[in-house]
Amino acid sequence: MATRLIGDLPESSLEAAGARPRPRARIYSEGKRREVPPAKRTTDVILAVAALILLAPLLVLLAVLIKLDSPGPVLFRQTRTGWGGGTFGMYKFRTLVANADQLKPHLQHLNDSGDPRLFKIRHDPRVTRFGRFLRRTSLDELPQLVNVLTGEMSLIGPRPFFPEELVHYADHHFVRLEVLPGISGLWQVSGRSSVVDFEEVVRFDCEYIDGWSVWLDLKIMALTIPAVLRRRGAC
Repeated sequence: MATRLIGDLPESSLEAAGARPRPRARIYSEGKRREVPPAKRTTDVILAVAALILLAPLLVLLAVLIKLDSPGPVLFRQTRTGWGGGTFGMYKFRTLVANADQLKPHLQHLNDSGDPRLFKIRHDPRVTRFGRFLRRTSLDELPQLVNVLTGEMSLIGPRPFFPEELVHYADHHFVRLEVLPGISGLWQVSGRSSVVDFEEVVRFDCEYIDGWSVWLDLKIMALTIPAVLRRRGAC
């Protein structure tokens, strides 16, 4: 039997291997989408291609270690809310047990933020042994470089959340959906997962959106690496 590289988890989490997510109704007007500046898109593509080439040996090593650590696929494709409120399949290295989504409803009481719009568990019992390392170092996010190349994400931008969380949004929260979601962002370098106040997350996102420049993107990229090395706010 061929080894599964991309997992299929139930309901909102994962799409079938190789399948694109089915389109859904926009959460709000298409006019709320802000155009992606050409300089930002060019920077994203050049850096994402370079990173995938340079990191190829590491990606293969991580894939092997994930398979050796626990049963299940190496990658999974998780449905997230993207640009303009539409959904897309976000790639990640698997860090949780295979039935993680089925267990999520039973763990709501452990949510550190106390806010259904920001599900964060500092000591998530679903995380695998090697998954803890991947999360601390943020290496589980590297497959999202593929999402950057396909234009579904940017290197820098607001983090994409789950579609079911949008029902809890107030009007001013939807501003964060006007731009492409990112692998890293102002929120992450300002505390990463230690920020558990959703309004604070939105404040960081709005500050980034209103003050965007290529220089700001490059600055956040430079700050992301030391933030990860310090394991600042990591789960």
